[in-house]
Amino acid sequence: MNKSIVIICEYILIPERIGGMDRFFKAYDSALKEKRYNVTWFFKDVVQFDYYSELTIMSANNNGIESYFLEYCSLNNLKYNIVITHFLQPISPFFKKIKKLMNSYIINVDHNPRPLGGFILKKRIKNKIKGILYSKYTDKLVGVSSYTAKHIINDFGLHVRNKTVVVYNGIKTSLYKKQQLDRTQYPIKFVVVSHLRKSKGIQDLLLSLSQIDRELYKNIKVDIYGDGYYKNTLLDLQKELKLEKIISFKGNSPTLNKLLCDYHYLIQPTYMECFSLSILESLASNVPVITTTVGGNLEIITNNKNGYIFEPKDIKTLAQIIKDVVLRRKSISENVNSKIEKEYTLDIMVANHLKLLECI
Repeated sequence: MNKSIVIICEYILIPERIGGMDRFFKAYDSALKEKRYNVTWFFKDVVQFDYYSELTIMSANNNGIESYFLEYCSLNNLKYNIVITHFLQPISPFFKKIKKLMNSYIINVDHNPRPLGGFILKKRIKNKIKGILYSKYTDKLVGVSSYTAKHIINDFGLHVRNKTVVVYNGIKTSLYKKQQLDRTQYPIKFVVVSHLRKSKGIQDLLLSLSQIDRELYKNIKVDIYGDGYYKNTLLDLQKELKLEKIISFKGNSPTLNKLLCDYHYLIQPTYMECFSLSILESLASNVPVITTTVGGNLEIITNNKNGYIFEPKDIKTLAQIIKDVVLRRKSISENVNSKIEKEYTLDIMVANHLKLLECI
């Protein structure tokens, strides 16, 4: 009898945003079916579109994904041999309930960034208690970077160390058109690809641009792709700082793999990150990255080699990096895509996730 797998994702499927995780979901589904697994997906919400037509998908219709899954399985008397989660809390009472309901093998993939400066004391204590009470109900904990794996152990206790592994994110590098631009050619075109929320630090980019001599604005263009609750705040700040002529908000796009190559540098001024797909996508497009020291960023970005690094919230340093790039004091001339094409491909990511199932 073929084993059944359910994959539960705190993730919304929308046609305007087809990124690295969407491609992983589709490729992983295909790879599992080739190995004769029966696969069902549960997502937070779904806008139906052809890209996902081959997947068997259940939507929580923007309700709580955990309670929806448990209720749906109970009502329909469903049991799965293997339960995999993405973007959920890695250790919680939810997994005790799954074990009680269907005694599945449980793999939790942690994509959740930690806040700058760490969790508050109350949260740290709660995590330690969760680790003691509930970690035994999870069979494998997966960090998407070494940073993430280290923090899983730090958050929930040393007793989870033996069940914690790293599986890096990857992308389908062949889809990304390669940058052929002269990186000193004016105007210097910067791109941001991000969910628009405060923790992504995009407000710091706007503030840093306001500190640059306006004579240089004729040589600067910034396009911001993405959407989110913080967009109106950013638009207000753009207007307040009189940056309308150099910054454009582009919304979501399903074709970033073809657009990124038209930019000189990606800027990601984030306060918290696990292992950024946007950084991988930029580098795969041969576009260097200007980003912060948080999360797994330093596992992929080397200062002055494939990008430039600054501390989060350091507006002054970010302004200086942008200024130096525009004035041609800084420039990265070498190609930056080769490491991604060798080590962080979608095929490698899928293969490593499949390996997690070999011992079951």
